[in-house]
Amino acid sequence: MPRSFRPRVLAAALLLAAVAGAHAQGTLRVRPFGDLKGIDPIVNSDYMARNHGYMVYDTLFALDDKLQIKPQMLESHTASPDGLTYTFVLREGLKFSDGGAVTSADVVASLQRWGQRDGLGQQLASRTAELVAVDPKTVRLKLREPWGLVLDALGKPSSNVPFIMPERIAKTPATTPITDATGSGPFIMKKEEWVPGSKIVYVKNPGYVPRKDEPSGLAGAKRALVDRVEWLYMPDPQSAVNAVQAGELDIFEEVPADMLKGLASAKNVKVAPQDSLGVQAVFRMNTTQPPFDNPKVRQAVLTMIDQETFLRAAVDDPKLYKVCGSFYMCGSPYYTAAGWPKPDMAKAKQLIKDSGYKGEPVVVLHGNEGLTNVLSLVAEQVMRDAGLKVDAQSMDWGTLTARRTSKNPPAQGGWSLFISAPTGADMMDPLGHLGLRSNCDKAWFGWPCDEQVEKLRDQFAVAPDLAKRKEIAAAVQARALETVPYVPLGQMSLVRAYSGKLDGVLNAAVPVYWNIRKAP
Repeated sequence: MPRSFRPRVLAAALLLAAVAGAHAQGTLRVRPFGDLKGIDPIVNSDYMARNHGYMVYDTLFALDDKLQIKPQMLESHTASPDGLTYTFVLREGLKFSDGGAVTSADVVASLQRWGQRDGLGQQLASRTAELVAVDPKTVRLKLREPWGLVLDALGKPSSNVPFIMPERIAKTPATTPITDATGSGPFIMKKEEWVPGSKIVYVKNPGYVPRKDEPSGLAGAKRALVDRVEWLYMPDPQSAVNAVQAGELDIFEEVPADMLKGLASAKNVKVAPQDSLGVQAVFRMNTTQPPFDNPKVRQAVLTMIDQETFLRAAVDDPKLYKVCGSFYMCGSPYYTAAGWPKPDMAKAKQLIKDSGYKGEPVVVLHGNEGLTNVLSLVAEQVMRDAGLKVDAQSMDWGTLTARRTSKNPPAQGGWSLFISAPTGADMMDPLGHLGLRSNCDKAWFGWPCDEQVEKLRDQFAVAPDLAKRKEIAAAVQARALETVPYVPLGQMSLVRAYSGKLDGVLNAAVPVYWNIRKAP
């Protein structure tokens, strides 16, 4: 997700000095796209928290590089002939980073907490009659009605991911962020070395037992092949470019478009897509506050958006972006362009006039980091051109993710809109779609509320075949074109640069740091 150009020259200089002075063998140094503000990947849908989750936790199922759901922490799983009862058996030897065994009680508590926050998790929880620990290794899930998306939900790759935590931690209320990083995954967070705004440190988990299958996407063996991973937050991208070219940084996530050509030609540096699905840039409005509580104003935004303008401002290589007039990713089986309006500024102005807009300030949470910075600048100008009064408030991504949780009026610390870029994995179908969920307070920030969309999503969940699901997905899009819970700004590939000394960098739906070898 989106990210920063604002330089902090002194901090960057100090950080690079520290990097140069600590060039230990077996340490992988990564410049992540943003700063980690909190370690709870269930309460917080921010992708930095998600990526942290993949470092320290494991999952029951995972998505391989062919986008197939595969067992991960499980030895076996079965479903009853009537589709109502699922039985999951954990692999032998699974341990948490504090040495405690992973048990079925941990799984039950983790899934229950996740099911209160995640969209697919909520759907699963609403259909669950029983989720119990049968014995220390066995979990039984009983449904009230057959639901064909159980494994899709448990293997979803992005926010919120059903990570498995110790029961004592997972019993933390789903509204309260956890502070204990004890996990079930291949790395351990060195919390005492965490310096917010500077550095996060992970070390190899010696008690973790990988699967025997080969790594594939997010599935298979999660082998920690370095002793230590350091996430070094560098708000100034030029500092990161210099560091990766000098060999002082191993991976640079989300390289700004204007820096790609220089890095692509650099000696011993590789440039490649950061993940296998790309992102959908989005214009997310707060539907609970004026002016975006008025559907006509939201429809005006949809009509004023020319995706090509936004995409070309952010990415100068046409191979890295795609205009996609749909709420679904163009690669989704549910993609449809039906009803999508052509950009029309005159019509947008008329819609704003017809809405009775009273000149309320549009408070933009302007993320000043990389992609978000560029897209926000374009959005602000387009809204001004359409006649909206814009109040752009600049902040780093971590501050933005904290601020967007506020439901206060914009004048009291709230907000009107933000620009983001969720992974394509979150924007593929009506059920798991981050932006289309319209279940009011349970929806993604912006909290759209529409009973018709939610009824259609429920129908999608029990549709008998792909043809019926496509029909329902098209109906969801038709309704969303009326309610406009958000506006897609197009699709693009995020790009990372990494050292030629690295081997085993995986092409997954999310950037992960197991399976990587580093040559001396």
